[in-house]
Amino acid sequence: MRQYRVGVFSIAACLVGLTMAPAAHAQASRSKIDMPATPGVPEFRDPKTGQIWTPLNVGRQSGPPTPEDLAFDPLGQAVYVQGIVTQRPRAVPLSSVPITAGPTVPIVNLGDATLRAVPGKRWEVVLYLDNNSANTVAPLLNCRFTNSGRLVEQTHVLVPTVGPGIRVGMIVYGPKVELFVDRATCEVKSP
Repeated sequence: MRQYRVGVFSIAACLVGLTMAPAAHAQASRSKIDMPATPGVPEFRDPKTGQIWTPLNVGRQSGPPTPEDLAFDPLGQAVYVQGIVTQRPRAVPLSSVPITAGPTVPIVNLGDATLRAVPGKRWEVVLYLDNNSANTVAPLLNCRFTNSGRLVEQTHVLVPTVGPGIRVGMIVYGPKVELFVDRATCEVKSP
């Protein structure tokens, strides 16, 4: 009788193990980060007068706004970059991170991102990526630059290989600053 009980308990333990196995092998969802534009003081140099205009000195007179003050309406922008831009940023190793990838922790994780405009150049996202696994990975990211929810530019980011347990920093470039962007969303597509 004792052998019968041990056999029944062994079979029951195997069945419990089989039903729990898919949950143990499940991987955490991929990392995604959403960031608004970093508040700063954008500026525009008038090519004719040399005057530098910022939100701090535009529209300071009393009365209704002039046509010059209403010249650009960011919400009325209908221009966007056609297609998907592919870029290969330089990833700078910054520090080590614990190797914690598993059922509840993604293999790579994005964090601490900022969106800013570089006057006269491009919008850029400065972001950090952690390789939480014990393997070398070459992540693929997708970043969307938007204006009030409307797509301005989409880019695929081919990150160079990142060693196990390493945190890297990189810059992802967006559209030229002539196109208004108020938000960028970057997410891991692979691994």
